[in-house]
Amino acid sequence: MPLNIPIALTWLRIAMIPLLVGLFYLPDAWMGSGWRDSVAAVAFIVAAVTDWFDGYLARRWNQTSVFGAFLDPVADKLMVVAALLILLDLGRVDLVIALVIIGRELTISALREWMAKIGASSSVAVHTLGKFKTAAQMIAIPCLLYWQPLEGISTRVVGQILIVVAAILTVWSMCYYLKKAWPEMRSRV
Repeated sequence: MPLNIPIALTWLRIAMIPLLVGLFYLPDAWMGSGWRDSVAAVAFIVAAVTDWFDGYLARRWNQTSVFGAFLDPVADKLMVVAALLILLDLGRVDLVIALVIIGRELTISALREWMAKIGASSSVAVHTLGKFKTAAQMIAIPCLLYWQPLEGISTRVVGQILIVVAAILTVWSMCYYLKKAWPEMRSRV
């Protein structure tokens, strides 16, 4: 297993998941829900920035690896799923939205793995639609974790709107990837 700065950042993102989840098990008397929500939102933002940064550094420094290409999306999905489960428990995200987003992540991950095994991974390469979905999701989640007004802006409303947008883009992008993979899937089943 190669160890370099991009992979270390990915491992850092995975290590931040227990921190994020653990914040919501602390008694309010220790931190207060406002502080807890603020720290959780910042932790998620740091994780999202390391996601961008590790990919940038891996490409810039030519430190890409098969292991890094595997671990990076796993770390992203684990962080998003953990955050969605927290938000679901807090009543800040709807069950259907959480299931749609988590279900899509599992489906597309399995599809990409299978397509890679049959040598057709290019047919499910990341598309702009998926990037828009990720952007909406990565802005919505910290807004929903923060859950307080920020400079007169209701992060609740912004987060709720963007998580619905993310769910719609989730379904749309899943259909796109399945349609792209369908010819290969049909010929192999």
